[in-house]
Amino acid sequence: MSFDDNVDDYLIVESTEVRRYNRRTRWLHAGVYVTVLILLATGWWLAAGQEGEPSPLAQLTGVPDPTVHLWTGWVLTGLAALAVVIGLRGVRTFVAESMRFGRADLRWFVRWPAALITGRFARHDGHFDPGQRIANIIMTLLLATLTGSGIGLSYVVGGPQFVVLREIHRWATFLLTPVLIGHIVIASGVLPGYRGVARAMHWGGRLRVEVARRLWPGWTRDHHDDVQPDGVQPPARSGRSL
Repeated sequence: MSFDDNVDDYLIVESTEVRRYNRRTRWLHAGVYVTVLILLATGWWLAAGQEGEPSPLAQLTGVPDPTVHLWTGWVLTGLAALAVVIGLRGVRTFVAESMRFGRADLRWFVRWPAALITGRFARHDGHFDPGQRIANIIMTLLLATLTGSGIGLSYVVGGPQFVVLREIHRWATFLLTPVLIGHIVIASGVLPGYRGVARAMHWGGRLRVEVARRLWPGWTRDHHDDVQPDGVQPPARSGRSL
């Protein structure tokens, strides 16, 4: 049996958007960043020596800052456990894609500073760009360190172990904060090169195909190669037989 795909040459693809993340991933991401932001806000408040002075969040909730920090930490722990239990496949994909590096990625890093403004990123393959991969690894390790040391602090009362855990917790907070700020700035799309990227994780998880091709060319090619911007026709295909 044979057929000809050239009929596609006369069709304009109406869809100009692609879905980057599904609903479950977006809700998990929202839960993680809300809890992490609360933890950082209360953690920095306490680290600044304001334990005796209620923060705006403590005043709003009527719950002391140490308690808010502790409860939120347990929520984050629960979210992490939930992600592993019901989303093990997604976790494996996240780890595999975050650990994916090649020699060609060096070119991406060389061009990245200028691309923040121009949007002319070097091509790469995979679900994440090389910068995201490094940020994923750093944030995951630091969040795991914060969670583990936080759990330890909730059970250890005084002594040398408490001191060590507290220092680990503090330094993990110091290191995570600038990385997280950078992630928020880039993911918000305020930089010209990343304009439009915020929709990838919000507002339905869909973003314009030209934005996807600019930021994740390999991923877009592998998953949404048939989607074209407004007014652009798909490439001609030659007939083939089965």
